[in-house]
Amino acid sequence: MTPVLEARHLTRHFGAIRAVDDVSFALAPGELLALIGPNGAGKSTCFNMAMGQLAPSSGQVLLEGRDITGWPARRIWRAGVGRTFQITATYASMRVIENVQMACLSHHRRTFSLIPRAHRLYRDEAMALLETVGMGAQAERHAAILAYGDLKRLELAMALAHAPRLLLMDEPTAGMAPGERAALMELVAGIVAERGTAVLFTEHDMDVVFGHAQRIMVMNRGQIIADGTPQAIRGDARVREVYLGGGAITAGRGADG
Repeated sequence: MTPVLEARHLTRHFGAIRAVDDVSFALAPGELLALIGPNGAGKSTCFNMAMGQLAPSSGQVLLEGRDITGWPARRIWRAGVGRTFQITATYASMRVIENVQMACLSHHRRTFSLIPRAHRLYRDEAMALLETVGMGAQAERHAAILAYGDLKRLELAMALAHAPRLLLMDEPTAGMAPGERAALMELVAGIVAERGTAVLFTEHDMDVVFGHAQRIMVMNRGQIIADGTPQAIRGDARVREVYLGGGAITAGRGADG
């Protein structure tokens, strides 16, 4: 089976600093993969190269076998990759449903229709996406007054607007209460199971990582030092030493950056 996402020998230098050093991995359809590591491990750099926000110094990024190395982020989005951000990217002045309609307009290449009838386009499609993420009842509220957890759900609905085959989630539960974190990741896991979407996410909350990821990759100093099931990672001596200072990996522990 062709991987949805494949990184081959990715390297990224910032002057004399090698932020990512010969990283290779593959992500299968319907797989929920967490990328974790201590501050400065190279997670964000690796993540941003996969989305086209940062060009690698060397190596390749493949999407379903197609080389997308160096493509701009918008072109990668068009190719079937969704993205959510650590800090939510929504339109605060618009209603919830209008935010999702905007994503639908972009997907259908109808941004030229913004004036004067955009509010009438793709309402049913937008409402279906909001129902998927449990936000249907808040469709007419303004995004500016939403609780942070609901903003995260809204952003997820927007990311799903073009039915991505790959979803990249940067700190999806950052800033959320513990109950909201679990609910959001259960929602993501359900989408993975129902649609076969592959998901790569970075996360600091170990409850989220070990409670929901099917597979975990651990980075340190620009390299992947472990890759396996949550059970295997929990028992990996090198992970405990490098990532958590030699202690046991327990719920509620995390790392910065």
